[in-house]
Amino acid sequence: MSSITSLLRHAWLLLVCTHVSWAAENAPLTNVPYKTGDTLSSYEQKRCLLDVYLPKGERGEDKGFATLVWFHGGGLTGGNKDADGTKKVALGLAQSGVAVVVPNYRLSPQAKYPAYIEDATAAVAWTLQNIAQHGGDTKRVFVGGHSAGGYLTLMVGMDAHYLAAFGLKPQNLAGLIPVSGQVMTHYTVRQERGIAKFSVTADEAAPVRYADVKNLPPMLVLCADKDMPARAEENIYLAALMKGAGNKRVTVQVIADRNHGSVGHNIANEGDPARAAILKFMEGEQ
Repeated sequence: MSSITSLLRHAWLLLVCTHVSWAAENAPLTNVPYKTGDTLSSYEQKRCLLDVYLPKGERGEDKGFATLVWFHGGGLTGGNKDADGTKKVALGLAQSGVAVVVPNYRLSPQAKYPAYIEDATAAVAWTLQNIAQHGGDTKRVFVGGHSAGGYLTLMVGMDAHYLAAFGLKPQNLAGLIPVSGQVMTHYTVRQERGIAKFSVTADEAAPVRYADVKNLPPMLVLCADKDMPARAEENIYLAALMKGAGNKRVTVQVIADRNHGSVGHNIANEGDPARAAILKFMEGEQ
């Protein structure tokens, strides 16, 4: 074997070993129950689990890193924390130095409003109560999600009664990061109630109803320039209403050359503008 071939082989083995070492060191804590008790249904026991992706080298160390609770999309009727795209987003952000908590939650039609919001809130409460023992800073817990996950983010962080059930307030959150979330009453909630999908509805199940609530957490609103019909406009409208009502700590960013799916999935990629905005927002809100 030539010296050049030997060097190339050594470099390749080093790269593989480094990747395996990183993966082993930073393998997520998987299927952690965030709801417990004898009254849970079998469906709750199955779905109310979360994974914790810790930053590189942080496991078990008190480093005070920020944490993002990230809710998957799927229209409140589908989706899973174990989906390849969701896992890539979590791993990518963890490599950038933040912890990512990825919960599952109950889905419609097996569960109805507000079950999925209550599950999302329970996962956020679990994170606030437990992330410190893994090295996270409880004052730097952010909540975000894509599509249906963005809707859940907004409802948990804007309708205070959900967190109040756990003795918490929206002010306990460092910030909200909805990505292409629905700000009117979610169309799945409308369908559960027999209301047409595109009927204009903004009742207690609509984040926009809480735009004038004072002292909401800082918010980074992301959407796509080629988003699904009316979605980008809804997000821009929410931010405008909040600012008009005196909530100045809200920023909206329309990501260029993205559609409803790619604006969330591409967060996994280094250099993605939505990813960069998220990390900058999390770094700035301390």
